[in-house]
Amino acid sequence: MSSSITRKLILGSTSPYRRELLGRLRIPFEVAAPDVDETPQASETPRQLACRLAMAKARAVAAQFPACVVIGSDQVADLDGQTLGKPGNHARATTQLQQMRGKTVIFQTAVAVVCLETGFAQMDLAQVKVLFRDLSDAEIETYLQAETPYDCAGSAKSEGLGIALLESIENDDPTALVGLPLIRTCRMIQAAGVKLL
Repeated sequence: MSSSITRKLILGSTSPYRRELLGRLRIPFEVAAPDVDETPQASETPRQLACRLAMAKARAVAAQFPACVVIGSDQVADLDGQTLGKPGNHARATTQLQQMRGKTVIFQTAVAVVCLETGFAQMDLAQVKVLFRDLSDAEIETYLQAETPYDCAGSAKSEGLGIALLESIENDDPTALVGLPLIRTCRMIQAAGVKLL
């Protein structure tokens, strides 16, 4: 695509975390809510679910704005092949953190970039390996009362107090754990016609 073309960028997400991350690039963008059913399909792995939903979100918003470059993203916590999504409430968050203590969880963070007018569609996946500390029930409760991370996959908000839950993090894209792998996102939106620098 010609470097002289700069297309409008839309983040197909209502996540405040993704909005903040994309804002770090200091380029104008708009936000649109994707209308996508996030229910996992039968026998779908956490990785497959994250990838499918990221592309579905990008395509759903791109259908409304075909000339724009649209970013869709999704994150799923993967505990031994089991999908852990957003807990939604205190009880489920407690259960998730109890299941994860002392274990390695892979946060599967997929990002898709679509422009219908040009036929551009790319998707990539950042995997973040997170080793959780062997947390006590009291530590879990203290964390949940302080952070209320009920809108975060796996109940772990690493950019806040959730970092205290963790023993180690392994990844190649430092923003992936928060919800939008910016290194991969930058590469794809530039390829789609969005000028960054």
